[in-house]
Amino acid sequence: MTEEIKAASLDTARFIEEQVAEIKTAVGDGRAINALSGGIDSSTVTMLGHRALGARLKTVFIDNGLMRQDEPARVAALFTALGVTVDVIDARTEFFSALKGITDPEEKREAITQAFYRDVFGRIVRDSGATCLLQGTILTDIDETVAGIKRQHNVFAQLGIDPQAAFGYRILEPLVRLRKDGVRKLGKALGLPDELFRRIPFPGPALAARVIGEATPERIETVRKATVVVERLLKDTEAFQYLAILHEDRVTGMRNGRRDFGQQIEVRCWDSVDARTAAPTALSFDRLRVLADEIIREVPGVVSVTCNIASKPPSTIEAV
Repeated sequence: MTEEIKAASLDTARFIEEQVAEIKTAVGDGRAINALSGGIDSSTVTMLGHRALGARLKTVFIDNGLMRQDEPARVAALFTALGVTVDVIDARTEFFSALKGITDPEEKREAITQAFYRDVFGRIVRDSGATCLLQGTILTDIDETVAGIKRQHNVFAQLGIDPQAAFGYRILEPLVRLRKDGVRKLGKALGLPDELFRRIPFPGPALAARVIGEATPERIETVRKATVVVERLLKDTEAFQYLAILHEDRVTGMRNGRRDFGQQIEVRCWDSVDARTAAPTALSFDRLRVLADEIIREVPGVVSVTCNIASKPPSTIEAV
């Protein structure tokens, strides 16, 4: 069992020194690679890796077509300002092909895992000559996977999967003893700007985790537009996380006096410390009305907006 380091007792200077040394030892004279998504976990791992390896760490952003609006360019620019070169890899075709026709939540997560680690990343690792993949798995990812709550895309050893045999490279996980609050503390110590280490969490399967049913390019675009509205209107709440979910069933609405058979967006806003448990943020009804009106105005095809007020557990923060 992985031993947890709680945020309150985390000695960031000592942790950074230890992990930098472990990364150097593991990689030796070779090269490593990591995938940057712009979230706090992958951002923190990127800075740890660059502190350990410098130019011997290749950092890539996989544009899988499932990210938030303008995310690839925004993330690449932020890290360029930090002195880290980021290669943006267009993998939209591979990911949407892998997701085609899949509606089951676990099958979707597995399809994304295979497309990422075996197909897209396997090719990039082979081309780069890297022997190790540095990734931001945290303790909560492992807990939820082992408990059978949801298979996190970045958990392998605990399921008896050998990445070296399955994908052809070794995986290093420097953050695996930390939870989200500890990673934020570490990110700050590594010099990440507020925009990065204080960002709300974003799931590994990206917007595919916020589409109930098949994650087609059109449905991803719908939830992407709704996400823009939700993040803009809730950013001042200081909530742990806020997001939009696209439901599978179409619902009856009306517009201009006529029936408008359209889609439903669910808004979720959470108070939490480490994502293990969460409570719905007490949003005012006036704020909810503004949210609903803006989503319906800005997102084509949406005729209904709801709000989740269940706690975690039994709910989960993401829908899929």
